[in-house]
Amino acid sequence: MATVLGDEIDVLAKAKRAIAGDYAPSEAEPYMCEAQLDYYRRLLQEWKKLIVSAAQDTLQQLQDGPIREPDLNDRASSETEWGIELRTRDRQRKLISKIDSALRRIEEGEYGYCEVTGEPIGLGRLSARPIATMTVEAQQAHERREKISRDD
Repeated sequence: MATVLGDEIDVLAKAKRAIAGDYAPSEAEPYMCEAQLDYYRRLLQEWKKLIVSAAQDTLQQLQDGPIREPDLNDRASSETEWGIELRTRDRQRKLISKIDSALRRIEEGEYGYCEVTGEPIGLGRLSARPIATMTVEAQQAHERREKISRDD
């Protein structure tokens, strides 16, 4: 689990480097001004592009041929690694739908605002998690309710 999340963070960091320029969202500007929206739009698009590229690489490796390790232990290790890789790609497929949803919210003027309270999510949270749909407080409350309902 830690490596999957680590991979997700690495890909996001790579996307940030790819669009790096002179601009970074700042608290000094109006919240969700055109420059901020453009920054997050480009970040989300680059993040999606990197994920799709990695998925295509995985698909190409799968098409190149089955696992042909002569030793049973080596074959088992390879199959385990492929299983982890495929689970990672499935997780990223779900992430792409969240990225698409965030891009839609940008186009509709809803990006950056909590879907529960309507309050600004905050630049720090959006920089860490550009697909965030709730403020930290709303997310924590949601997770507490989820935990309570699971415990029942």
